[in-house]
Amino acid sequence: MSVVQQQMATPLFFSDSAVNKVRELVEEEDNPSLKLRVFVTGGGCSGFQYGFSFDETQDDEDTVIERDGAVLLVDPMSYQYLVGATIDYQEGLQGSQFVVQNPNASSTCGCGSSFTI
Repeated sequence: MSVVQQQMATPLFFSDSAVNKVRELVEEEDNPSLKLRVFVTGGGCSGFQYGFSFDETQDDEDTVIERDGAVLLVDPMSYQYLVGATIDYQEGLQGSQFVVQNPNASSTCGCGSSFTI
């Protein structure tokens, strides 16, 4: 007899490389209160753009995703644009950066930092 487990859908995915980089940066700053905040603002060449910051403050209405000791915060306005997205950290020829892989974006700009829904 097999047991079927139901898992709640994860609103955002926090990749291994992003988790590792957040933990590394928090350790470098020697501040365990730091959390990575991802947000969406108007602007950019495609209408919206992603932003990242480190924040010590967690608001009551923030969505909080914790994985392996790293914490990701998303405000309610940004959350609606990021459901199903993956927050990743990539190193490449153009430098190292946190990026959003968003299946909801109907188009993105060449640099990948702005998008259209």
